[in-house]
Amino acid sequence: MSEDLSTPADERPAPSADLVSLAEESAAEARTYIDTVTAIGSGTAPDTAIPMSLLALSQVLVMGARLGAIEDVIPEERFEADPGPDAEVDPLRQGLSNLLDGLDEYVDPVDPVTSGELTTGSLSNDMAVVASALSHGLRHHEAGRISEALWWWQFSYLSDWGERAAAALRVLHSMLAHLRLDADEETVADAEFDALHP
Repeated sequence: MSEDLSTPADERPAPSADLVSLAEESAAEARTYIDTVTAIGSGTAPDTAIPMSLLALSQVLVMGARLGAIEDVIPEERFEADPGPDAEVDPLRQGLSNLLDGLDEYVDPVDPVTSGELTTGSLSNDMAVVASALSHGLRHHEAGRISEALWWWQFSYLSDWGERAAAALRVLHSMLAHLRLDADEETVADAEFDALHP
């Protein structure tokens, strides 16, 4: 049963201990994702960019899946409190775009359930969209607005960043699979022999 948002905020129940715990875990995951993709976008370790991006997106999608699996979070206030200006993600987007030059764009289904139409996606944009949404929720969390943070992360996961993260994850998985598996057959056979006969 959904909560009546016309009830004054000071008369609504505080978030449960489970929701507070989920908010803490989600905030930690959000910070880890933002820190990781910022480091990747800096270009200091290009050789690990694809596997580290894959790992960062996989972990943050677990956070999103937990939020998507619970009932709708109802914020304490009737309207979302202004958390301040959105984080500037253009430098991150540009850094990722430079790093992924030649690999950034991919074919993306508009909606795999309702449409067979294809469009073009961008890994750098997807990863920046996720960072922006997580950062928005973090500002609520840091201001002590626990239910607003959870509400925002849940809503934006279902409406936007979850889809972008999942699309990017699939592309990165495909890239990593090609890098690891599209090898010369003789080289693969030699490696298998060496592994089995140390």
